[in-house]
Amino acid sequence: MRVIIYTGKGGVGKTSMAAATACRIAGSGKKVLIMSTDQAHSLGDSFDKKVGRERTKITENLDAMEIDTVYEGEKSWGNLKEYLKQLLTAKGGGGIEAEELLIFPGLEELFSMFKILEVYESGVYDTVIVDCAPTGETLSLLKYPERLSGLIEKLLPIEKLGVKTVGAIVEKAMKIPMPKDNVFDDIEHLMDKMKRLQRLMLNPEIVSLRVVTTPEKIVISEAKRNFTCLYLYHYNVDAILVNHIYPAEAMEGYFHKWEKLQEEGLREIRECFSEVPRFYVELLPKELRTLEVLEEAGGYIFGECNPDEVLFQKEIYEIDREGESLRIYLPFAGKEELLLEQDGNELIVGVRNECRRFPVPAEFAGREIAGAKFADGYLRIGFGEGG
Repeated sequence: MRVIIYTGKGGVGKTSMAAATACRIAGSGKKVLIMSTDQAHSLGDSFDKKVGRERTKITENLDAMEIDTVYEGEKSWGNLKEYLKQLLTAKGGGGIEAEELLIFPGLEELFSMFKILEVYESGVYDTVIVDCAPTGETLSLLKYPERLSGLIEKLLPIEKLGVKTVGAIVEKAMKIPMPKDNVFDDIEHLMDKMKRLQRLMLNPEIVSLRVVTTPEKIVISEAKRNFTCLYLYHYNVDAILVNHIYPAEAMEGYFHKWEKLQEEGLREIRECFSEVPRFYVELLPKELRTLEVLEEAGGYIFGECNPDEVLFQKEIYEIDREGESLRIYLPFAGKEELLLEQDGNELIVGVRNECRRFPVPAEFAGREIAGAKFADGYLRIGFGEGG
C-alpha cells in the first residue's frame, strides 16, 4: 500500500490536487481512499457530494472520508482520559472544567494519524491519499506521535505491579486516585499504536509527502520552510505541485504586471527544488470541482507519470564512519537559525521555531559532539573519541 500526504499553505489548492491525484490513481484500476484531516473539511465540496466520517463511495475504485476527530478520540483514549480527568478534579472541588483541560494541543491531529494507521493496517486499499490541514497543523500532526510517546514514558513510568503493591498507600497519603489496570492497558495500547504509526510514517517506500505551492514569493517561502521541517523530522518529500499558474493569454491587459512576478516565482521554484519532481498546474477555464473535472485534471497534471510511485527519495541522514561524523540534510535553513545541543545520548536539532530530539546513532553512542559545520544544506556533526 502507498500513503501520499498533501500539505501546503492554506488556500493553495491542496484538496483539489489531492482529489485529482486520487482520481488519476483510481482510474488506473487501483483501489483508493482519499481522506481529509483538515477540521474545515472541503473534500465533499470538491466531489460535489456529501462526505462524512464513514467511507463514501465516489466511484467503483475510489472512496472518500472526512475524519471526525471527536469520534476518533473517544475510540482512542477512553479510560486514560477518564483517569486524567480524575487527577485534575481530585482536589478541584468540581470547579475545574476538566473536559476542556484535556483537549491537549495536537491531540486531534494524533487521532487523525491513528485513522490513517487503521486504514493502512486494514489492507483494504492500494493507495491512501491524505488531504492535510494548512502547513502548521500538518507539522503538528507529523511530529505529535514522537513527542507524546516521549511525554507518556516520562510522566507514567510506574508499572502495574507497583501500583497494585503500594497503590492504596499512595492513594490515601496523597489523596489522588491510582490508575486501574484498564488505564495501563490503554497506555500500553496507545504506546504500541504510536510505535507502529512512527514505523509507518518514516518508511519512505510507503509514505510520501507532496508540497503544494503557488508561484508567489510569500507562498514559496512557506513551502521552503515546510520542506526543511519535514526533512528535520525525517519525512520524504517526493514532489512539488505548483498550482494557480496564470496561462499566457490571461496575462494580457489588467494582469500584465503579474507576468514578471510569476516568472520570478517559477524560476525560484525551479532553482530551489531542482532535484525534486515538479508538476505545474495552470488555471483551468472551469472550477476544479466535480468528479469529471478532477479526473480530467489528474491526467493533465501528471501526464505520462504514475503518481502512485515514489517519485523521489533522498537520504536525510548519512553516517561517515571514517570522518567520525553525522550529516543531516536541512535544505533552505540558515546558519543563524540552527540550534544544536546534546543531552546525554540524545541530539537536539532545531531550525527556527521547530526543534527535534533524536538518539545519537549507535556508531557514536557514549560520545560527545566535538564540532559542527553547516554548508550546502547539510549540517555535519563531528564526534570526539569514546570514553
